[in-house]
Amino acid sequence: MLKVLLAGGGSAGHINPALSIAKVIKEKIKDADIRFVGTEYGLEDKLVPKEGFQLYHIDVRGFKRQLTLENFKILFKAAGAISQSKKIIKEFKPDVVIGTGGYVSGPVLYAAAKSKIPTLIHEQNAFPGLTSKILSRFVDKIMISFEESRDYFKIKDKEKFIFTGNPVRPDFIGVNKEIAKEKLSLSDKKAVLSFGGSQGARCINNVMSDIFIDYKDEKDITFIHGYGKFGASTIPEKLKNAGINEKDNENIRVSEYIYNMEEVMAAADLIICRSGAITMTELGMLSKAAILIPSPVVANDHQTYNARAFEKKGGAVVILEKEVTAISLYKTIKDLINDEEGLLKMGENAKKCINVNANNDIYDVIMKTMKK
Repeated sequence: MLKVLLAGGGSAGHINPALSIAKVIKEKIKDADIRFVGTEYGLEDKLVPKEGFQLYHIDVRGFKRQLTLENFKILFKAAGAISQSKKIIKEFKPDVVIGTGGYVSGPVLYAAAKSKIPTLIHEQNAFPGLTSKILSRFVDKIMISFEESRDYFKIKDKEKFIFTGNPVRPDFIGVNKEIAKEKLSLSDKKAVLSFGGSQGARCINNVMSDIFIDYKDEKDITFIHGYGKFGASTIPEKLKNAGINEKDNENIRVSEYIYNMEEVMAAADLIICRSGAITMTELGMLSKAAILIPSPVVANDHQTYNARAFEKKGGAVVILEKEVTAISLYKTIKDLINDEEGLLKMGENAKKCINVNANNDIYDVIMKTMKK
């Protein structure tokens, strides 16, 4: 029986790829025993058990960006986390250990590498995280999702790198645009989708709601917007006070969370969003033109690196958060939406930025690494 140990936590951006990799392996090897390592206080403590996988706990924290006394305490905890990881590895005896980033990966992959167990890391972003950079010296293979990532790792052995792309959720494979448009009653309209993730993004919420208000008589475009958890207390009231009611204006559809995201993304002609690694992969998989507004508050500004990688190849338009306004964004939307050929070309370029066979390629790398 194949035994796989996955480590990745802190944010959904690290956990969801690990879960996707686990599901890819399960599809190929039904009786594979796949377990995770995480913390009791990270998001993985909810997401992993929900998907039916066993989760081991270790006590580890991420380093602060400033030089503080707290970092010395965190360093002490990291030493303890390595010891905890060794104990888990000794008990489970995995055939391979895979890290998907975040501080949880550090002690687990280090302990596995020192125990001579095959190890891999999967880096989702164009600019790799600190943990991935540190682990790159110890692991057997580094799976990257952007070709640009190679330049940011300071290791000489370039054969360690394998471009696999990000794993893709099955829901986003083979979704038909025309069927999705018909199902959502969008067949005769241009559709613009905007969202900032499940939590929402204040910048995108504010600028899109201003567009809805300033251009509420727009008849050529149907706007669909997910304002997320943090917009629930402000966006509906703001639109209501401006006299915008969905019942009276069918061209503006807003909701806290979009549950059928794969269908709505498939139906959209243009998408406005952040540039997290998984979102970028989904844009490419669906061949979608996009206006990307990277979050400026993420580690190492990695969303800007992701967005620029697509922009460089003609797969997106990038607008920095500090530069976006309702007037400028609306103009960009209109310019793009009225250029149907340009939209299609941008979508095709976005697809070229990703690996559509990522799931199979990741599986192959895992299997080959185990055999070495």
